[in-house]
Amino acid sequence: MILRTASRPDLPAILALLADEHAVLDPSAITVGAAYESAFAAIEADPRNELLVLDEGDGTVLGSLQLTYIPGLGRGGAERALIEAVRVRADRRGLGLGRRLLRAAIDRARRRGCGLVQLTSGKDRAGAHRFYASLGFARSHDGFKLPL
Repeated sequence: MILRTASRPDLPAILALLADEHAVLDPSAITVGAAYESAFAAIEADPRNELLVLDEGDGTVLGSLQLTYIPGLGRGGAERALIEAVRVRADRRGLGLGRRLLRAAIDRARRRGCGLVQLTSGKDRAGAHRFYASLGFARSHDGFKLPL
């Protein structure tokens, strides 16, 4: 098992994870449009963003997340890390892969000097909430989103 920064060939597998969190989709069936190509290129070029994948060792992506570092004036000017789009392949859940992925992201944020790691999760994802709590995350805020 290898934790690494995503590369362009991983994009179909990451999109497959994001497309349906309850099924295992074949990455070769995923269409990677121009918007996804552009978004991946922007993430890859931005030193405040990391797209991490958990690789089975043969290039098979089993999990992914995006880690974004946000500068701010709170917490003494320390950066905070935002974890987004956490996914583990449906047929590989319960094996500790998500824990490994999240701990690696937290460790990266800690080494960078972040004062806080934050994430959001849909209100209906009780299992995910228990998982995040087991890693030490506490429910501290209600989140709000406004689609544009």
